[in-house]
This record gives sequence, structure tokens and C-alpha cells, in this order.
Amino acid sequence: MSVRGVISVALIALVAAIIAAAVGLVYFDGKLHRVNALSFAGRIAPTPGSNWLVVGTDSRDGLTAAERKRLSTGPDEGGARTDTIMLISTPTSGKTAIISIPRDLYVEIPDGWGSHKINAAFNMGGPQLLVRTVESVTGVHIDHYAEIGFGGFAKVVDSVGGIHVCLKQSLRDPKAGLRLKAGCQDINGRQALALVRSRDFPNADLQRVVNQRKVFAALMAKATSPGVLLNPFRVIPFANGIVDALTVDNDDRSWHLAALAWSLRSSPTMVTVPTGGSVWSQDGDSLAVDSDTEAFFARLARGQSVTADTDADGSSIG
Repeated sequence: MSVRGVISVALIALVAAIIAAAVGLVYFDGKLHRVNALSFAGRIAPTPGSNWLVVGTDSRDGLTAAERKRLSTGPDEGGARTDTIMLISTPTSGKTAIISIPRDLYVEIPDGWGSHKINAAFNMGGPQLLVRTVESVTGVHIDHYAEIGFGGFAKVVDSVGGIHVCLKQSLRDPKAGLRLKAGCQDINGRQALALVRSRDFPNADLQRVVNQRKVFAALMAKATSPGVLLNPFRVIPFANGIVDALTVDNDDRSWHLAALAWSLRSSPTMVTVPTGGSVWSQDGDSLAVDSDTEAFFARLARGQSVTADTDADGSSIG
């Protein structure tokens, strides 16, 4: 075949791949679960940059008794609470950041609910009240919303063939079903779920949120790797897993999710919202908002980049 012929074939293949990708995005977009999380009166005005609110809940919906046992999730207690609250913030310039909001952060919940731990907002009023609370506390306009439960997370990790993590120490937590050796290894969905759920650390939830975002980043890196994107036996199950597992806002689309994953494909900034330390509240041991917390949120609201946590963050994951 001539050089011109090779180029023609390559161009045809490229166009076909682009068309197939576009058709796939439209197809999977129609299968996404949706909820009205962002359309309500009194929202703050748009702020610079782009911000996702990503929520991991303890929902066991759709899990059989056998699956709950295998995943060590415990019984279905009804309702759902937020185990994970993350802002994925893309500033006007600089790297995208995965920002963990500690679930014990003690804040004012809108609509007369009073002061509570921030994760209580979801249980009190669902996604809308959580979004209202996050916007009120941070001053950051939430542009996109995504929510995933226990079973969905495990299935998404399995759909890409697991993820690669490096542990600084062996980990054991019977309550979460966690049993991992020290060192670098591939883990499956059940093991990844146990790792992001476990609070059996000296710093409890503050250490867990670091583990959560590192596992999330590893999942995004795997999902956007050539081994998944160029392999129909991986990318199609992954896309199916995502649309089955995720609930997004009514106005969010599959291409928004694709752009989010792509923005996190390599070394995003990772940071936990600074707090004023432990305080005792009506909700028990909580974390206070102080001037450092407010200054951090002010940077985000201006669309500015934030500084990553150091390796002294206490994470078990390298």
C-alpha cells in the first residue's frame, strides 16, 4: 500500500473511532441515573473555575444479603449517609485538585436545621441540602454533582480490572473487611471499598479521607489508561459500571464525566480542608471551622489553585 493509502486508512479509522466514541457517549448518557441536586432558588452566583461535588454514600441499595456479607457493609439500615465528600476543583490556571471535606466538619445547615456535622445535611435533605450547605460554607459555586454508593464503587473498580496501590504498612480492619499486606499491589473492588471505608487509624476520619482521594485518583488514572480506553473488553464494562453506579445532577452529561476523568489522569493536587481541630458538639466529636478553613475556601471561590498536602498527611497509601 502506498503512503497515501496508509494515511487514508488511518484517517478513516480515526474518524470512525471519533464517531464511535460520540455515539457511545450519547448512548451511555441516556442510561445515567439523575437527581435534581443543583436547580433550586437562592444559589450563589457562579465562581471562577469549575467545581464538582462528589459524594460517596453508605447506601446499600441493590445489594443482596450475600453481597453485603462479601463486601462487609453490614445490614441495610435504610436511608443514606455521606461517608465521602470531595470537591474536584479545576482553577482558572493550574492543576485540578481533589479536596476532601471532613465529614465531621461542624457547620451551619441551611433551612433552620442549626449547626451539625456537614455529613448530616445529606441525611436531612438529600443532595440539594448538601449542595446548599457546601456552597454556604465554602462560597464556591457547585457546577456538577455525582453520587455513588458502596456496591457501585466496588463494581466500578472491578470493571477496570482493579487498581494499583502501594501501602506503607499492612492493614487489618475486620469491621470494614480490610486485610492488605504492605507494598505495591493490585486490589479488587471489594478490597478498594474496604480501604476507603476503614477508620481504624490513629487519626480516624482525617486519615481515611486521604486514603479515599488516593484510591479515587488511582481509579481515574486506571480508567483513562490506554489499557482501558483502547480495550473494548475494559472500556465498555467500565462505562456500563459508571452509568449503573453513579447518580448525577439532571444537567450533567456523560461527556462531563469523561472530562472529569481526563482532568484527573495524572497527579492531581490532593488536599484536605484545614480545620480548627477537635471540638465537642451536640453531634459528638467534631471539627471546627477556623480562619485557616475560611482562607482556604476563599482561594477556591476566587478560582485559585491550592497547595497539596505533604506526605506527612498520615496516609497508609504511598
